Formats: sequence, structure tokens, C-alpha cells
Amino acid sequence: MPTSPHEAPVQRHRVKFRRLREAYAVLRLEPDAAIPEWAGQGEFTSISRSADELSIVCAATNIPSSIRDPQRWICLKLEGPFPFSLTGILLSFIQPLSDNAIPIFAVSTYDTDYVLIQEEFSEKALAILRQAGHELKA
Repeated sequence: MPTSPHEAPVQRHRVKFRRLREAYAVLRLEPDAAIPEWAGQGEFTSISRSADELSIVCAATNIPSSIRDPQRWICLKLEGPFPFSLTGILLSFIQPLSDNAIPIFAVSTYDTDYVLIQEEFSEKALAILRQAGHELKA
């Protein structure tokens, strides 16, 4: 229910999503680091640079052995594309996870969103998402 006459009620979307095949890694490098060649390979990669860091999301198998073994994540792709005018898609998907203390790492692209979940929480997270009405596609 809106909290003021100018606020619209939050619409809860039911989202179709799929789990990408590979395990993923989320890495932080120094802000002035060169983008490693291995970072851009695979079904999904995200590379973001800010004044504070270079963030890389890529398949865990891409990580060279010289980098300490990062934590492994599953990657869920929301089945977009979603028009920019459609609000609350990502919130509808991650709210049930947040409500159940499941940590996530979200990446948005022009067409869709990707939600990464640490492998240790994956089964619980998938059950929570199904219970919330979201549909895991094969």
C-alpha cells in the first residue's frame, strides 16, 4: 500500500530465469589494473571500473592459478529484455533472497539482470525463488 498519495504500490513481478552452466568468480583488482585477457571469455562476463576498483565477474575456470582461489558463485540470468519503463523487476527477484539472509551480487545489462549467489546458498536460494513464484527455466 502506498505511503503517500504520490507513491504507487510496489508491483511484485514473477520472473522467469535460468541458471548459467558454469561456476563464477567475483574479483576485485586495483583501479588502475589492466583488464586481464582471461576475464572476457565465457558465456557471461562483467567488467566495471571505478575510481576505487576494477570489478570482474567471470567463469571461475578462467581464473589463473596465480590468483588465490576465489569464492564460487552460481549465476542466474533473468529472462529479459525488460523495458526501462518497467520498474521493480530486480527488486521482485532479490527481495525474497534478502528477506531470507541470502547474500547476492547483482549485475545489470542493457537487456536484463544477472544475480550471483554464493554456491553455499544456492539450493536454499533456488527454493526461496520458486516459493516466491519465480520460474527456473531449463
